[in-house]
Amino acid sequence: MNKRLLAFVLAFTASVIYGVSFTIAKDVMPLYIKPFGFILLRVAGATLLFWLISFSVPKEKISTNDFVRIFFAALFGVVINMLSFFKGLSLTTPINGSVIMTTTPIIVLLLSSIILRDRITSKKVIGIFLGMAGAIILVTYGPDAVNNAPNIKWGNFLVFVNAASYGFYLIVAKPLLKKYHPFHLVKWMYLIGLIIIIPFGFREVQQASWQLMSVNTLYKIGFIIFFTTFLTYLFNLIALRTLKTTTLSVFLYLQPLVASIYAIMVGSDTLTALKLIATSLVFLGVYMVSSRKRT
Repeated sequence: MNKRLLAFVLAFTASVIYGVSFTIAKDVMPLYIKPFGFILLRVAGATLLFWLISFSVPKEKISTNDFVRIFFAALFGVVINMLSFFKGLSLTTPINGSVIMTTTPIIVLLLSSIILRDRITSKKVIGIFLGMAGAIILVTYGPDAVNNAPNIKWGNFLVFVNAASYGFYLIVAKPLLKKYHPFHLVKWMYLIGLIIIIPFGFREVQQASWQLMSVNTLYKIGFIIFFTTFLTYLFNLIALRTLKTTTLSVFLYLQPLVASIYAIMVGSDTLTALKLIATSLVFLGVYMVSSRKRT
């Protein structure tokens, strides 16, 4: 498998995991544990895994000057990204949260053109808006799941903050991936992020309803730590070494698609012709942004 195809497979897999995770995380918080406490568990567990896996690759010395960029990558990609997302998700619905995330490619496209001097082609612009149109249709005509969503507007805003933060993270992390192995980069990002997050989540971890958690709930927490955090961040970092930031970010459009498919699988939604059209728009958008001219 060539590097570009592998990058697409990893980005797609990460988007599928993220799409399912909206509902899984919502099942755990805020009923059993509050958002910031959940984030502390998530980052602490992932940090341990990232440091362990880093021993499987040759050691690399990271330049002192690059730790400034790594700090900002941790701030945008771990701290602000996760805290705002889980807090927002605790206030809104999983489907709403997934569609707000589709604003990230727009942000990344603009930032890439300004900071990285990436050329914006008309094909990419059309692809991004086609994908966004499909995602919005999926949400607009999806299941009206509003249970356990006390403040949808504020929750949606916080998820948007998360989307913008993730966009900045992709821009900041891209140059670092040209110099360092993803395993070494992500271990430092998460260690820095963990130190910043501890004051936010420590008390909520103590206040968590541990005695009320079933084995199934603990499995869901484990899923968020291992799959949604550990694997997806590794997959996206590896994919980012090959793909442009705009290309990787457009895979976020798959999250509402996955959320809808998951809802259909559990019987809370049905498949219609309109949703098939929306799905086609999502995949067409991903194709237009990710494809490149052959030379």
